[in-house]
Amino acid sequence: MRIAATFVALSALCFAAPASAQGYGMPAGPKLGELEIKAYQKIPKVKIAVQLTSDTHLARELRRQVMVRLAQRGNQVGFSGGNIMRMDVSYFDLSGGGLDRDIPLIQSQDYETGANPRLALPANPIGRRDTIPPVPSGSTLRVSLTLYESNSGKVLWTATGSCSVRSSAAMQAGLSIVNHIFDAADANRVADAGCPI
Repeated sequence: MRIAATFVALSALCFAAPASAQGYGMPAGPKLGELEIKAYQKIPKVKIAVQLTSDTHLARELRRQVMVRLAQRGNQVGFSGGNIMRMDVSYFDLSGGGLDRDIPLIQSQDYETGANPRLALPANPIGRRDTIPPVPSGSTLRVSLTLYESNSGKVLWTATGSCSVRSSAAMQAGLSIVNHIFDAADANRVADAGCPI
């Protein structure tokens, strides 16, 4: 009886897991190198507070550009009050940490600490092996903007764009995404994000 109950419980989990794992309640978003705008209504000409979900240097610089573009549209902008625009800037380095492969690894000193001596770092460079699948090259920058109505919390407008870029070009790519979004912000569209080559 217990075996049958366990089997039923496990089969229920197997069938339920794929449905719950698809997107974790989040929409899929545009493909890499594209941007998508969903304008449930035009961005209203009221004060907009631009708030960051993560406070990094890159995010602060891109928020400044968003505030400039909103001001050019005739909106009063700030850090509080009015409608709220949440801004999420994510940069994922998928190139292995950006290590320069020409610089040899620095060997650590041998510190003898009783019974557990510290082992020397490997002399061979860390890299792709034939038995290990290759790490995806490049890095990904993703910028998402969501405008909420201040009183009801209703989502009025969303925009998302992403680029595959090196860390040295992340700022340029972010500025390009923001500018391409606000070039035609009031219409639903999927378009090129203007990623630098």
